[in-house]
This record gives sequence, C-alpha cells and structure tokens, in this order.
Amino acid sequence: MTGPPGVAPFVRLKLRLLANGLRGRPARIALFVAGAVLSGIFAISGYAIFAIPGVAQRPGAAAILLPLGGAAIVLGWLFLPLVFFGVDESLDPARFALLPLRRSTLIRGLSAAALVGLPALATLVAMGGMVETAGSLGGVGAALGELAGVLCGLLLCVSLSRAVTSAFATGLRSRRSRDLATIVLAMFAAAIGPLQLAVLAGAQRADWAKVRAVAEVVGWTPLGAPYGIGLEIAAGRWWAAPLKLLITLAAIGGLLRWWSSTLENAMIGTVAAGRRGTTASRNPVDLLLLPRMPGTRFGALVSREVRYWWRETRRRAGLITFTMAGLFLPISVTISDGSPGAMVVFVGALAALGLVNQFGFDSSAYATNLAAGIPGRVEIGSRAAAHAVYTLPLLVVVSTVVGALAGNPGRIPSTFGLLIAAYGVGLGLVLPVSVRAAYAFPASSNPFAMSSGGGPAKGLLAISVLLGAIVVSLPLQVVALVLGPVWLWIGLPVGVAYGTAAYLIGANIAADLLDKRAPELLAAVTPNR
Repeated sequence: MTGPPGVAPFVRLKLRLLANGLRGRPARIALFVAGAVLSGIFAISGYAIFAIPGVAQRPGAAAILLPLGGAAIVLGWLFLPLVFFGVDESLDPARFALLPLRRSTLIRGLSAAALVGLPALATLVAMGGMVETAGSLGGVGAALGELAGVLCGLLLCVSLSRAVTSAFATGLRSRRSRDLATIVLAMFAAAIGPLQLAVLAGAQRADWAKVRAVAEVVGWTPLGAPYGIGLEIAAGRWWAAPLKLLITLAAIGGLLRWWSSTLENAMIGTVAAGRRGTTASRNPVDLLLLPRMPGTRFGALVSREVRYWWRETRRRAGLITFTMAGLFLPISVTISDGSPGAMVVFVGALAALGLVNQFGFDSSAYATNLAAGIPGRVEIGSRAAAHAVYTLPLLVVVSTVVGALAGNPGRIPSTFGLLIAAYGVGLGLVLPVSVRAAYAFPASSNPFAMSSGGGPAKGLLAISVLLGAIVVSLPLQVVALVLGPVWLWIGLPVGVAYGTAAYLIGANIAADLLDKRAPELLAAVTPNR
C-alpha cells in the first residue's frame, strides 16, 4: 500500500507543462524571455539595495530597510497578482477534482509548484541581500537566522498570494458574495493605509525617528517579522528571534488553513459557474438592450459589454481592484500633505488597463462577432463605451474626494479634467495593444490565473502601457503647474479635449488593425493554440 504522493510529482508536472507550453511557440518564448529579464532586474536590484546597510556597516539603516522592504515585498505578492501579473495556474486545482487526493497533499504540492517559477526565484535572490547584511553585522549566526527568516518569508508570500486570490476568486463567482469580497480587499487596503501614510510623512519631513518607530512596529507583525530575525541575533537579542519566527510560522499556518478551506470550491468552481450560467441564460430580460440604448449594433454591443463587465468573474475582479487602488492612492497622498497631481495622472492611466486584453475575456466566443461582420470601429467604440460606464463615475468620485480633502472644492473640475486626459491617453495606447498583443487566458475558474511563465511578461506589457500613458500625459501636468490658478478654470475643458483627442487617435488605429487581423486575433485569444 503506497502513501500519498509527495511534492515531486507536482513540481515535475509544473516544469513539463511549462516546457510544453513553450515548445514551437516563438511568441510565448519571447514572453518568457522578457519575463526572465524583468525578474533578473528585480532580483539584482533588490539584492543590491538590501545588501547596502551591511556593506556600509549601518545597523540603524538595516533596522529600517529590512522590515519595511520585506513588508513591501509581501504586499507586492498580495496586490500585484490582483492588479497586474495574475497567478500562474499551470496546475489548476479544478484539474485535480476527480483524483483521490487529500487537500493537505494538494496544498503541499501546489505550494511547491508555486515556488518553482520566476517570481519566487527573483524574490529569493533579492532577499538574499538581507542575509548578506545580517552576516556582515552579526556574523555566521545572524546570517543563518536571517536565511531561515528569508525562507519563511518566501513561504509567507506564496501562501498569502494564493490564499487571498483563491478566496477572492471564490467570492467573485457568486454575485451574492461580491460585496463581501470587496470588503475583504478594502480591509487589506485599510491595514496598509496607516503604514503608508506614516512612511510618507516620515520621509517628507526627514524624521527618521518616526520611520524607525514604524519599522519596529512592522518588525513585530507577520509582514516584517521574518526579515528582522538576523538583525535581532546581530544585536544580541536572541530571545526575540524565536518569537519573530513563531509569528511568521503562525501566519503561514493560518494562511494555508484559509487556502485549504477555499480549495474545494476552487476545484468545483467551473461546474458551479456553468450551472449558474445556464440558469441565467433562460431569463429573456437579459437579451434586451439596456435602457436608453439605441436599437443598433453599437447599442447591442454596449449592452452586452456592460453586463459582462459586472457578471464575468475576471472583469469584475479588475473593476473591484481598480476601485480600491483608484480611491486609496490619491487620497493617501492628499492626506499626507503631498501634491496629488502625479498620482491623479497615474490613476487615470491605470483606469484604462482593464482593456489591455479585452478580447482575451471573450476567448473563442469572439468568433460570433467575427462571423457577424461587425466593423472594427463599432467593436472598439462599444467596448470602450461600456468600460467608461463603470470608470467615469469612479473618476468623478476620486476628483471630488481629493478636492474635499485638500480643502479646495474649486479644484474638483480641474482634477477631473486631468483624470479624463490621462484616461483618454491610456485608452489611446491600450486599444491598439489589445488588438496587436492579445493573448488567451487559461481555462481556469480563478479570475487571476495566467498561463505558465507568462505572468511577468504580460504584467510588464501592462506596466509599459501605463508608463507610456503617464509620459504622454506629462505635458498637461506641466501646463497645470505653470498656469497655477488659471488651470482651475480651464482644466476641465482642456483635459476633456486632450483625452478625447488621444482616445480617437488610438481607437482609429485599433479599429484599422482589427479589420485587418481579426482572424489572427481570434486565434490568439483561443486557448490551447
């Protein structure tokens, strides 16, 4: 009688799927190479930054940098999969639903497979600089303690990322529980809000005593505890090292237990989603146009896309995560006495990223639009209009709240104009990219799943579009700074005109591309191609 399988079969399966996914596919190979380069840059830069306090023999700087830097990495593993990179779902839990495997076996195997990838390897190398710093400050014992902390920190990152995305994905499959999922993410945002505000305030006023106080507090939380173990040993506080290790292990155990509780739903989520889709399709009201929509192809497409953005799991996940980031970032900068101008441009450009792979949401269903002969201008315009139905009200809320918190309601119109300009520029760049660089999502019930090896490269594509939109919007921000009070009066019409012009240019380019390469686009977004 044989016991349960170990982690080796899961790792071998992950590597084999990765190799098979790259074989004979130059585009995927290029994406993988780009992701490897991006991961290498992050790894080398992170190692150098974390090793500086040890080389300079600055224990005070290390006591600030290591806990806060480690906490930033953990939060990056939490939020970047939700916003940019997605989660590598080569080993989709749904594929193991019919196998007689215990949940504990699956958790161990999927965790080991998650550690075999570019993000985990890059993170481990970057945190290696912490080990060097601890060794330089406290010798071999401190280095070994920090190494143990770094390894536990990596397990914490993977466990947190998988547990949150699995729970969020499970919640988003049910429209009744989407509000609960929103609250959960808002709670995470609220947890890091005070930390971010304290760090910003300390950095702006050069009050490093406050920053160090924040670092000490973070160092006793699961976010920063594993990265201060070596520093505690170097400082002679041996009693603190096992306590921080215990905090980290308890957090990992809690996250794995949470992940285990949602794993069963993830394994049967595809079946449940299919039943709900069948029930909903029987309602004839869903076939009608939205109120005040014209009875044309454009009106029908806008109505369909508006419904899809709220009901389809991946799209709804993008809307909720953007809502969180769009509200939190500029508001936090405003509260910390900073200028929200640059962050407003960032949020406006970020709003357009929801369309960076808009045809990938449709997958092979896009063949219906292709067979119907829908012109590119109608297709692109309807999709952008449906996305704006959800985005524009949020931009209004952001500009209103920023103006109110700044104590200057008169700046609300100009702030909204800047948001519209950045959003229009973002659309102008995103729409052609969505046609030319479309890719297929894996057949997974997880809305954050990405194909094996492609997450970093596709996240890099989105970040490149985001940076491009910020650069193109920069002249308008410079004009706003130069004109000063005059901008408060002309900001709204100028911003709307700037954003509209950028959108029209990008939409026309995207429409022409779509008319020329619609069959190639269908092949690109169809899975298993």
